[in-house]
Amino acid sequence: MRHRKAGRKLKRTASHRRATLGALATALLKHKRITTTVAKAKETRMVVEKLITRAKNARAVDASAVTGGERAKKFVEASGHARREVAKLVKDREAVVDLFTVIAEKVATRPGGYTRIVKLGQRYGDGAEMAVIELVDFNAAQESAQKKKPAKKAAGKGSPKRKTTKAKKAEAPAATQKSAAEASASA
Repeated sequence: MRHRKAGRKLKRTASHRRATLGALATALLKHKRITTTVAKAKETRMVVEKLITRAKNARAVDASAVTGGERAKKFVEASGHARREVAKLVKDREAVVDLFTVIAEKVATRPGGYTRIVKLGQRYGDGAEMAVIELVDFNAAQESAQKKKPAKKAAGKGSPKRKTTKAKKAEAPAATQKSAAEASASA
């Protein structure tokens, strides 16, 4: 029986599971949205939420409020420690920097729930349940940017019509006459 045993094994050893979740977390932090299986998405959500909370708490101590030399030193140590702890799992340095600057700043007022999982249906090859996991605050920005873009004009009566084969044949001799005239003028 699996009573009181939280988490999914994902049919992997502990080290392989940690590496898989680290890679998924890195991809999510870099791209803000990834497609994976539902089980992996739910496990990744638990990992990424903890990473974002750690980054947010490290950023919460305002540097301007810290005035004393000893307190400023503790702030730097706490921030550095948080970065090292995150870097244990997220191996991409750019993703760590992005987490502590852009992502932590954007979710500073959010009290948790930084990710969203949307189920997509079954994968054709093996029937696995697929899902999209995305960072909530970054999806809203993309949606508003798409709404601001003007919609493409639908093809209607004002659109140009396709040329018929007769029209193409009529244009072909005219084009050859122009090229011959240009060749004689340049010679």
